[in-house]
Amino acid sequence: MKTQTKTTLLYLIPFLIVLSLFSGFVYYSFLNYSHNDFFRLLEIRALTAAKIELDNNSASHSREIKELRDQFFEKLPQEKDYFFPLEEVETFYDESKLLGLPLSFFQKVIENGKSDFKKDNFFYKGILYNSSKGPFIVVASAENYYEHHHSAFLKRTLFFSILAAFVISALLSLYFSKYIFKPMRKMTEKVNDISSENLHLRLDTTTKNDELNELAVTFNTMLDRIETSFETQNNFISNASHELRTPLTAIIGEADVVLSKTRSQEEYQEAIKIMLVEAEKLENKTRALLFLAQTGFNGKTQKFEKIRIDQLLMDVKETLEKINQDNKVHLDMSMLPENPNMIKVNGNEQLLHLAFSNIINNGCKYSNHQTVSVALGASENHVFVVVKDLGIGIPESELKFIYDPFFRASNTKNYEGFGIGLPLTRNIIRMHRGEIEVKSIQNQGTTVQINIPMYKI
Repeated sequence: MKTQTKTTLLYLIPFLIVLSLFSGFVYYSFLNYSHNDFFRLLEIRALTAAKIELDNNSASHSREIKELRDQFFEKLPQEKDYFFPLEEVETFYDESKLLGLPLSFFQKVIENGKSDFKKDNFFYKGILYNSSKGPFIVVASAENYYEHHHSAFLKRTLFFSILAAFVISALLSLYFSKYIFKPMRKMTEKVNDISSENLHLRLDTTTKNDELNELAVTFNTMLDRIETSFETQNNFISNASHELRTPLTAIIGEADVVLSKTRSQEEYQEAIKIMLVEAEKLENKTRALLFLAQTGFNGKTQKFEKIRIDQLLMDVKETLEKINQDNKVHLDMSMLPENPNMIKVNGNEQLLHLAFSNIINNGCKYSNHQTVSVALGASENHVFVVVKDLGIGIPESELKFIYDPFFRASNTKNYEGFGIGLPLTRNIIRMHRGEIEVKSIQNQGTTVQINIPMYKI
């Protein structure tokens, strides 16, 4: 069942239930009022009949009252009046049997002065009347013709009213459900048009702050991520194939040249050296790629422990300066908190050493070994490290690709590298539930900030 149909039914069913309950309330309220009104009418009839039959009025006076009753009182169907002298009757058993009334009816008349009873469509009203002849129980009875016909008319009216209201509501709910779901149908048609060949397409959004517009914005955001992932995948395949194919091409080409004819020993040795260098490049790139894939997991197999970031950065500085004496790293500890526990994190020392080494080494390399500033500080819940260099920077249009494996900016052709360091660093920082942010201006330098959650005791 379609959502539109469900919505229509969800609107109609409660409406029909409420309408039926309301109609039932009206019907039974009418019946109750009709009964009470008819009992009042019978009470007047009983009083009138008692005055005519029981009081010692003159014959002419009684005849006048009777004529007035016949003139102004409509004759009720099956109307009858009964008079029972209270002093002559003891149990009212025979009277109860005669009228088909319970004994409690007469008992109630004696106690309360009046009583009423309904049997099928016949109504009985009894009153206690003190006449000149003594106390009497006067019973007026008649068939409630009005209820029988009026209630039938009311039933038909309510039935057809409910039916008409249901039909009208069904048509209105169908119309409004189509109107409400029209944007969703348009969205569905637009989504069906989007594929891997046209990921640039987006759903139309409006300025309205409603659920459908929020859904469209959310879907467009998802498409942005998917499009970025596709671009990342394409760049990775392109860059990886190029990076892996280059050393393989060199090895195969050198082997073909050497085998094309007989060479001297020195030529064979030189060719083997070239192939060895290219094979080592291929091995390094493959190992880096595998390590990058491993760090892409959740890191639960890694051993984590409490680490002081200031000591770790000192070790990184010492290591980089040993690898290349031209590297210049300045540690800025001016923002260190007084509490040393605020610069401790829960992490893997080797992985964090590798991550910070990659960032700082890039700063040294791409700034032509100018001094790289490394500042350490702490916020309320995080330890942060800011690495700033004055190097060649990254073109603004290429910043979105910096985490793609094997991607290298267009201005790095004169510098060695595989394009693995930054993606690897991001994976390591993510394993530590941290964040990395890169800001760069071409020919002015790059600033990298790493935030890692503080160690909680």
